This record gives sequence, structure tokens and C-alpha cells, in this order.
Amino acid sequence: MQSKPSYQTVLFDLDGTLLDTLDDLGDAVNHALSRRGFPLHDRQAYAQMVGHGVRNLVTRALPADCREDGGLIDACLADFKTWYSDHIDVKTRPYAGIPQLLADLHREGVRMAVTSNKFQEGTDFLIRRFFPDIPFAAVLGNREGWPLKPDPAIVHTVLEKTGSPKADTVLAGDSPTDMKTALNGGISAIGVTWGYRSREALEEIASTNEASVRLVDTVGQLRSLLLP
Repeated sequence: MQSKPSYQTVLFDLDGTLLDTLDDLGDAVNHALSRRGFPLHDRQAYAQMVGHGVRNLVTRALPADCREDGGLIDACLADFKTWYSDHIDVKTRPYAGIPQLLADLHREGVRMAVTSNKFQEGTDFLIRRFFPDIPFAAVLGNREGWPLKPDPAIVHTVLEKTGSPKADTVLAGDSPTDMKTALNGGISAIGVTWGYRSREALEEIASTNEASVRLVDTVGQLRSLLLP
């Protein structure tokens, strides 16, 4: 007989946790770079750049001697957003097992939220596109005037919306930034290793926060933690 869910509320990072968005993000940045004759990057390089908002992504992709040019960054960002808005779901897909896990969590009464550094419009679109039947309690991306993760404001917002105690709330994400966001917000964290950061990077933060951070390598392992 299945036990009750381990947590009342689960916060999910989006890129690298629920969805593999890397190819569409990389294609959009490469489009902006190619218009100016700058060197392009491959998937592996972009895996190290994503997760800190699209402006930071575009800035990191530029040649080092161009990263202080605000006008150039603005122009590249505009080209990125135009391309990405038209191609946001061309190659993006949920990780295998994620849609069923979300459906099962919902059926068991677990409240869920999305907490992303992706710009709000893109976050909203992808959630509607790939998880239309999941009634998330909150879908939070990066909005003007709001700090990026690892600032815990996004955690506090979800806690206020759901009324969930910190002890019954966990954040699942693929990066040290996600783990720090959870810890800064006073909740537990689950690091998923199928995303864009190495297991070693997650192990480093988990090793110093053993009581609050656990790692999983598969969606099945994540299910076992959330739905024992």
C-alpha cells in the first residue's frame, strides 16, 4: 500500500528539470550571434551558460571583449527573443516520465509550482504547451523587478500562495543555483542529475548540506522520494 506523499508542495525548476529546452535556447542565441559574425557554440557549451536568465545567457555567449557593451547585449537579446518566441517548442520536450509523475502527484493531492529563471512569457507558454492538464499553484518565471534565483523571493511567493509549511515543501532542480534557492528559502532540495549541470557540481553542495539536499539520477528515483 502506498504511503502518503513525502511533501505537501513541490517546486520544480523548468529548464533541465521538467523540460529539455537546451537545443531551442542554443539555436536562438546562435541566431543572434550569427547575424553579427560572432563564433557560435554547441550544446555542451550552452549547458554551462543557461540558468541565470536570458540576458545573462546572451552575455555569456558573446566574445569576452563584447560582454560590457550594453547596447550590443540589448540588440542580441532582442534578436534572441524574436527567434526564440517563434521556435520555443521546436526541439523542446519533457524528460521521459515527467508528465506521468506530475499527473500522479496531482492525483495524490500534492501542490506543485514552477520556479524558473526563464522569462515569464516563455515559462507560461511552455507550461501551457506541455503540461496543460496540471493545475500548478504558481508558475513563476523571471519578471521585471524580481530577483533571479538563488534569491529566495520565488520560494517565499510560493509558500505564501500555497500556505505550505517549509518543512513540507521541497524544490527539485538541476543546478547548484536551485539548491541554493531552496536553502536560502529554508526548504529542502532535490538535485536532479539529468539536466545541464554535472553530478559533481550538485554533489559539492549536497555534501555540505546533507540534511537538506538529496540527489537523484532518474525520474524513477525522484518519484520514490516524492511518492514513497
